[in-house]
Parts: sequence; structure tokens; C-alpha cells
Amino acid sequence: MTVTHTVVAVDRRPAVTRREVALHGQTTSFLEAGAEHGGPVVVLLHGLASSADTWSAVLPELGRHAHVIAPDLLGHGRSAKPDSGDYALGAYAAQVRDLLLVLGLDRATVVGHSFGGGVVMQYAYQFPEMVERVVLVSSGGLGPGVTPALRAATLPGAATALRVAAALTPHWMARATYRLARLGPALIPGMSGGDVDGLAAAFGSFADRGARVAFVQTVRGALDGAGQRLEGTGRFYLLGGVPVLLVVGTADPVIPVGHTRAAHALIPGSRLEVFDGAGHFPHADDPGRFAALVTDFLRTSDPAHAGREWLRRRLQAGSSGPTTSGRAG
Repeated sequence: MTVTHTVVAVDRRPAVTRREVALHGQTTSFLEAGAEHGGPVVVLLHGLASSADTWSAVLPELGRHAHVIAPDLLGHGRSAKPDSGDYALGAYAAQVRDLLLVLGLDRATVVGHSFGGGVVMQYAYQFPEMVERVVLVSSGGLGPGVTPALRAATLPGAATALRVAAALTPHWMARATYRLARLGPALIPGMSGGDVDGLAAAFGSFADRGARVAFVQTVRGALDGAGQRLEGTGRFYLLGGVPVLLVVGTADPVIPVGHTRAAHALIPGSRLEVFDGAGHFPHADDPGRFAALVTDFLRTSDPAHAGREWLRRRLQAGSSGPTTSGRAG
């Protein structure tokens, strides 16, 4: 495994740089901020058909208080997009683990948006000794409900449909729609500016064949026609002792807001922050508030210090509790 040391400024802001790491012969690209002054390590994980760029407005401010890493997950952004890649939830979690180890970082606060929230929960389950805090933003994996558009991506021919959709949505049209949404959300009912921006970025990524293949394979591993198949609520007891922050927008059109509220009720000691009027991308709708919120969470919570014995005790305690089978209808 090798690290490419070329550093390129992003958006003319020297506090945010882009780097690349070779993991298992494949490129992992990531944005980084705040490495020069240290501080707690924070990892930001994006959602499906997105990239590290979704955090671009958050990184400069958060980087003033922490060492922030925002990777492009496999099949996304500027990272490798192999046709035969492992796009399972556990493989994504391992990618994050490997990236941190190569960078010489042992522990982190892990932040996940949407599908990235599912990766965060899997990461906390697989590698508890490397987790200090957990932040779930409009997170998947908290219940079966999801927008019909994502369920449709599990159907045969989805990759072809995405290619056609990308071809019919030129970049200038996506940007124009985004500007209209910023000028007046009422012009596009039910969608915030952050949602429109995220949708435009998704369509733009589908012009890349590798991104389409990765998206379809990942969706089919996480969803079916009825909704989300991967549900992390049954492992919430493993987060005992780990500070948890839950963030959601009241106007999320992708994942029901009730999922996050229910998760808050199920995780003792968790903190819930609701962004009124924000959509599926609350960190993009109000990046200043989001960065301040995470910074406050870092300052006011004690990092977890779990290890193998801690996990063993939690698993043994959980194995004596009630069991469930299948997904509720």
C-alpha cells in the first residue's frame, strides 16, 4: 500500500486538500482538512451516488477544530470503480478502516450521511476499538422505508435507465435547476437546495459507467422492492458507551424522519438535532450550523474506549435478550 503525496488545493481554499492512497492496488481519493494542527480525528462518509464533495462546505470550518478526512468510497467520486468490486456494507467499512491505518490514525469520530450512516454503523460493529463517537445524518439502516426512486434501482435494467437519465440531464440544466431552488424553494415543492444539489451531483456521476455499476450493485445489496433490507437497529446495544449524535431534516424526501426519531428513543443517551425545513442533506442546507454542531459534540462528549473485551461483554449481554426473525411487514 502506498500513499501519493501530491496535494492539490480544492476550490482555492488551502485548508482543504485532496490526496490519494493506494489500497490493495486500488485508488482511494479523499479530502482532508485540519491535519496541520491535529485535534480529534473526524471521518465524513457520503451517501449513495455522492462523493466527498458533499462535505465541501463543512470541511473548512470543521477543519479549524479537528483533523477531518472525507473519502470517496469505492465506486464513487475519484476513487476506483472496479466492475468486480466488493460493494457490500462490510467492505465499505473495511475500506475506511484500511484508510485510517495507512494514514497512521487509530481512532476517530465517524460521521455518515444516508447510506454512509449504514457504513458507520457497520464500522462501529466491526471495529469498535477504532470508534470514539458516532454521528448519523439522515441515516439509512434505521428502518425499511425509503423513496420509491431508490427501490426502483433494484429492478432489472436499472443501469441502462441511469445511463439514459444522465444523458438527458445535461450539466447546465442541473445547475440551472439548482439555482432556481436556491432562489425560491417553492418553485420545486418538497425539495431543499441541498436536495437539488445532491440530485444534480448524482445524475452527473451516472455519466460514468463505473459509477453506474457500483451504484446498482450497492443498491441491490442494501435494498429490495419493499425497501431497505439492511437494518442496524438490532445492534444498537453495541453502541452502549459510545456518544451518538443523530441529525435529520424535517423535509427529508428520501428516508422517513420517523426513522431517526425512533433511533433516538432506542439509543440511551443519544443526542437528536432536527434541522427545520432541511431536506435529505441537512449538512448542505446549513453547513455552518452542522459544523458548529459537530464541533460542540466533540467538545462536550467523552470519546469511547472500546476494545475486544468490551465487545465480548456487550455481545454476551445481548445474546441473552429477546430475538427477532425477518423484517416487519
